[in-house]
Amino acid sequence: MSPLDEQQFQAQTRLLIRQRIRLMVNQYEVHAEAPGGKEGELLAFAQQKRMAFKEQVTLYADAAKTRPILGFKARKRIDLASAYDVTDAHGQPLGVFRKDFKKSLVSSTWHLEQPGLGVTTGAERNQAVAVLRRVWQFIPFVDAIPFAWPYHFDFRADDQVVFSVVKKFGLRDRYVVDIHDPRLDRRLVIAQAVGLDALQSR
Repeated sequence: MSPLDEQQFQAQTRLLIRQRIRLMVNQYEVHAEAPGGKEGELLAFAQQKRMAFKEQVTLYADAAKTRPILGFKARKRIDLASAYDVTDAHGQPLGVFRKDFKKSLVSSTWHLEQPGLGVTTGAERNQAVAVLRRVWQFIPFVDAIPFAWPYHFDFRADDQVVFSVVKKFGLRDRYVVDIHDPRLDRRLVIAQAVGLDALQSR
């Protein structure tokens, strides 16, 4: 990114993320918000291979995948509690996020680390939905039907919400990401938001 592009990118306070399902891959489009709450400029495009043994996702500045801007990769193979290193286009570290496997048995919980800011912890906003979503998986015949209730995450530091990820109801997964702390690297926020969808069932 040029300095001007970087400044505009890091100034975003609301991101709109849409999942698109393709053969053997899941794709994610990250847009700035346009007037009226519509999708504006494309900020990032991500592609995730399904059933990858060692999760790795690259995000690009365009859908043609000509210019990578960041990526995240699991440290270990098939590890539900593995940490995911987030790097920039040159492979330099930006931060880390990981799922708290023990707490996630009841309510999905993630930890995001950004150098200089410490740890931000994200958990499902509605505990009743969190429990129902787990019970749903064990109901005969019903478990094959997608869970209908959207789930939302609030990420907190020092008991303050620094950003939130709200899932919208629809046939395809859509998310609204609101960023309240201007110090957060938007690339880390995007990586964590995409990871919530791509890795949530693991």
